[in-house]
Amino acid sequence: MALVPVNGIKLNVEVQGQGAPVFMLHGFTGDSTTWHLLAGRLKERYTTVLVDLIGHGESDAPEEPERYSMEWCVEDLLALAIQLGIEQAVWMGYSMGGRACLCLGVWAPERCRALVLEGASGGIENEDERARRRLADGALARRIEDEGVEWFVDYWESQQLFTSQARLNEGARLTLRRQRLGNRATGLANSLKGMGTGAQSCVYDKLKGFQKPALFLAGEKDIKFVDVGRWMSGLMDKGKFELIGDAGHCAHLENPAEFETLVWEFLGSIDGEAISEPVPGAQGRSVV
Repeated sequence: MALVPVNGIKLNVEVQGQGAPVFMLHGFTGDSTTWHLLAGRLKERYTTVLVDLIGHGESDAPEEPERYSMEWCVEDLLALAIQLGIEQAVWMGYSMGGRACLCLGVWAPERCRALVLEGASGGIENEDERARRRLADGALARRIEDEGVEWFVDYWESQQLFTSQARLNEGARLTLRRQRLGNRATGLANSLKGMGTGAQSCVYDKLKGFQKPALFLAGEKDIKFVDVGRWMSGLMDKGKFELIGDAGHCAHLENPAEFETLVWEFLGSIDGEAISEPVPGAQGRSVV
């Protein structure tokens, strides 16, 4: 891992493997360790770039909420790619990280080879709904600042969205909780204010003109994002949706074997190779 300066902040970055580059972005409250299992498989054929997004993990957590906007996030990722000598990459992201990948793809398609999006959306179309979500995220951000990270993690883990994570083994659940608790209140609060779904620009109108391959993934229990993923994939000329069985919102942790199989097949397809098996060793339920 290394801290890389970009646009006045430092991002924590881990680069492994060799071959075509694949950036891997975590979700809200996560960090790059959420991808360690998959990256460990992919590095035999690809260069994996794991990033702690602004305000998360070991990356900087500035005090100014406006520094966390999706526009800034994308600019930081593009600047990071330039520093690493990467002109074009596959961008893979989960939830908030998936939204960042999608925005990067449609705003800078020349820097995107393909997208892999898990449990992600393109924002909120309805202005009134977006405003309500922005107010709710702002209120939650203030509670994080007032009551601290431990209170927030307790609250966050109680959300229906993450009910299916109770089926992870105890060691995996504890590891995931420790990772969430390692975040800072400022980083989490400002991420909600600056990069939450209510604050983000909606990009659905740009999907019809997107010409790069895009794989949308969602766990079968994550009904909202199953519907959103299917719909978004249908808007794109080269969009594809895959359902992951026996999993909820965080399918890459809850059913890593199936997730890896689908990702491996997709990457092989854009490389023009008929790869039908996951990287050896992809099995079981884990978290790192």
